[in-house]
Amino acid sequence: MGLEAGAQAARARALAVLRIRSRALAVALLPAAVAVILLAGAVGDRLEGPVWDTARWVLTPFAVLVLLAAAGIALVVARARPAMSPTVQVTEEAAPDLYRMVRDLADRLDVPAPSAIALTPDCDSWLEDRTHPAHGPPPAEEHHDIAGAGKQAHRRHPVAPVLVIGSPFLWWMRVGELRAVLAPVIAGTGPSAHPDIAAARRFVRGLDAAVAVASAPRREPVSRGVLAGVGWVARLLLRSCRGHAAEMERGVAAAAAERAQAVDYGLRIVAQEQVGLAYAGWDRLLTRVALPAWRMGRWPSRLDAGVVAALTELSRRDRLAEGFASRLGERPACDLLEEPGTVDEAASLLAARLFHGGPAGSGPDWSPVAWSEYPDEVVDRKWRLDAARLHRVLDTMGVRPAAGPAAPATGAPTLSRVLDHLTDPGTARTAGDAPAGSPARGPAVSAPDTAPTPAPGAADPLDDEDLSGTTAPSATLAARLRAELAREEAAPSPATPSPASPSPASDAAALWDDRALPLFPLQPPRTARELLADHLTAMVCCAAMDTAGATPGLDWLDGPTLLIDGERTADLAPKVLTLIEDGDATPLRIWLSQLGIRPEKPVRLG
Repeated sequence: MGLEAGAQAARARALAVLRIRSRALAVALLPAAVAVILLAGAVGDRLEGPVWDTARWVLTPFAVLVLLAAAGIALVVARARPAMSPTVQVTEEAAPDLYRMVRDLADRLDVPAPSAIALTPDCDSWLEDRTHPAHGPPPAEEHHDIAGAGKQAHRRHPVAPVLVIGSPFLWWMRVGELRAVLAPVIAGTGPSAHPDIAAARRFVRGLDAAVAVASAPRREPVSRGVLAGVGWVARLLLRSCRGHAAEMERGVAAAAAERAQAVDYGLRIVAQEQVGLAYAGWDRLLTRVALPAWRMGRWPSRLDAGVVAALTELSRRDRLAEGFASRLGERPACDLLEEPGTVDEAASLLAARLFHGGPAGSGPDWSPVAWSEYPDEVVDRKWRLDAARLHRVLDTMGVRPAAGPAAPATGAPTLSRVLDHLTDPGTARTAGDAPAGSPARGPAVSAPDTAPTPAPGAADPLDDEDLSGTTAPSATLAARLRAELAREEAAPSPATPSPASPSPASDAAALWDDRALPLFPLQPPRTARELLADHLTAMVCCAAMDTAGATPGLDWLDGPTLLIDGERTADLAPKVLTLIEDGDATPLRIWLSQLGIRPEKPVRLG
């Protein structure tokens, strides 16, 4: 470890953590030490008498119990598997140039090189200790070579941590920018190699893993009681060393930043701007583009490549990002990989599992989709399934088909049916207008074809805070849609992962707990108002595609979009909200008329 002030402060904090460990060990050994003294006094005929005999009989079993408890706690702390971030492993054969760049950076920084490289579907990079036996076999020989250990490496020798790189960085950043961003991260392997800091980190990680083991659901009362005691002791020790551990990590980060100042400092300032831009594009791509596909049982197989397209589109729309597109002529960092497409696919599947949940491999209802197929396979299908659900709910509510001379006599689904229902003058009262506790709801709730009276004990949709400010037909329809969607999601899915097509990252995924997927949900569940707006928009888009020749499209920043004559429509949402909140379909009807969309014509549902 170097002479940086942060490194010295980190070592001091690590020693404080180790002192807490030593004190805990001393407390566990104290009763045994006293018992040994009492027993030795009895052998030497020095501590005799009823008082000393009683003390020996009481303290000796107590000391044995304390030793057994301490041994059990120590065993749980040592054997518990520390948490490991879900990542995609990248071997040196798959990325020799990337490993060479990392090794060169470590040599310039005079620190040990990382033992391996992994990718995470997030805009962040860090070092992760994976030396615990539960994390798998020791690194391969080529990884030892990277770390500078050679073939003579042994498990007892210090093993450098794994370098985890955010996969969007590889596709958006240029090689020089990635090098500048990774320099302070790789510099952290220097302090990490110090024995005191490594021992303190192992102790804290073991306590954290022991708490996780104790918190796991158990059915056996005996094991549940024993692990409750283990968890209490582990939490007590964690609280005691939490402050020192946090300051130790700050010292390590400060030392790494100080050591990396001499490496590409000017370029790192520019690269940090790209980090923020990549994060914004990644978040937008996941929430607006990937999430609709995941909900359809499809996962985009080139998410990282989509980041480049999204940020390039942003550079066209935002003057602040104009200069970023000119960087695309330089060599991208993904060229450091031998097969970028394979790595991108593995990272895309991992992102789908982390942010949405799903099987570890492709199956009948969980299959990859290419960006070229996205409009037809995701957008069109999503709109038609939403429109079908909307009409299915209207059928259960007893809503009649649209009337009028232009309406189809076959009762086929039309947009006019939805518009007529939401603008019914007999149900135009706004949700929340009735006084609280009023027993009378009027004809808006009692009409059988619009909003039937709720069952006794059931919640009235008009009292839902989310639906306040909407008309009664909108509130009732939104509540019915929410209930229908909840029933569909609760139904067991017949899809199972295909064993014949495992994920490229299946081996690595087996090392982390995936029972609580998704680990990082992107958005809270959609509200009833949002569900109704989405379904109405889908119905309008279906009518536009079937009657006006519109086509589904993909907007890299806004997700599914409707294309009319090749141009995206961006003014539909306000008109849909006006219909939901005010029951006024005039703006929407004018918009439909201007674009030549026939609401009375039947549409094809999914």
